[in-house]
Amino acid sequence: MALETQVSTELERKRETLYSRLRSTGRLMVAYSGGTDSAYLAFAAHQVLGADMLAVIADSPSLSRAHLRDAVDFAESRGIPLRVIDTSELEDPNYVRNDSSRCFHCKDELFKVMADAGGPLQFASVAYGMNVDDIGEFRPGQKAAAQHHVLAPLADAGLSKEEIRTLARQEGLRIWDKPASACLSSRIAYGLPVTRETLDSIEKGEEVLFAMGFRQFRVRHHGELVRIEIAREELARMLSLSMFEQASAALKKIGYKYVTLDLEGYRSGSMNALLPVSQVGYNVTQSSAASDGAK
Repeated sequence: MALETQVSTELERKRETLYSRLRSTGRLMVAYSGGTDSAYLAFAAHQVLGADMLAVIADSPSLSRAHLRDAVDFAESRGIPLRVIDTSELEDPNYVRNDSSRCFHCKDELFKVMADAGGPLQFASVAYGMNVDDIGEFRPGQKAAAQHHVLAPLADAGLSKEEIRTLARQEGLRIWDKPASACLSSRIAYGLPVTRETLDSIEKGEEVLFAMGFRQFRVRHHGELVRIEIAREELARMLSLSMFEQASAALKKIGYKYVTLDLEGYRSGSMNALLPVSQVGYNVTQSSAASDGAK
């Protein structure tokens, strides 16, 4: 009981640190994707700042329609001010090339568009949902955030992914246990170009698996071959001939010639295993690196 009280007190301290940090930002725009981290950040910012905050979601072919609808629904259900803006990363050859810096170019485009939109509305700062677990991982978007002086209030408060889920659950937010989901472009093997057609195929493939009842999964695009990753706790459901046939038939109808199941199951960032170590070298050693100079 004493340990539980200590943990609870520590988490409450972190929540108050987050709220204090948000109070100091002035008018704030939150880069919002609808995932647990950015949704909780948007909720907390709205609690503290009210109408002086704005959640901004970037709409592009790399965002599935289902995720866009869910993100909009959550914001509306909580009365969080929201703006959907169009981004044009598919017009950037550096992004389309799909090398290890793809995520940098995506976030660079997002933060530029947010700055352009926020200026006339007199928003002083931009924040995004990085948490302490993200620090040190291969996430080129952190480099873009640092260059644009984007705040990372969750990381500054010392909050981990699990702690953010706990706080979201305590607030009764339905997104507290939402599975992690990066953009559709992250499903494409490095070196294969990012195209609207490929993104559409991936989205349709993931709709197939969702309709089959799976919750945490990825459709990894390798050209004519598609590699299915299913979370280990759900993997046993896929291991039957009837499920194989159902998934294979549906994915081949989309256009894939070969359908494979990854026996290691779902793991975040599995495409990064193909990158040379020298390309997985950027990390933010301190969360404040993404925050300094932004007021």
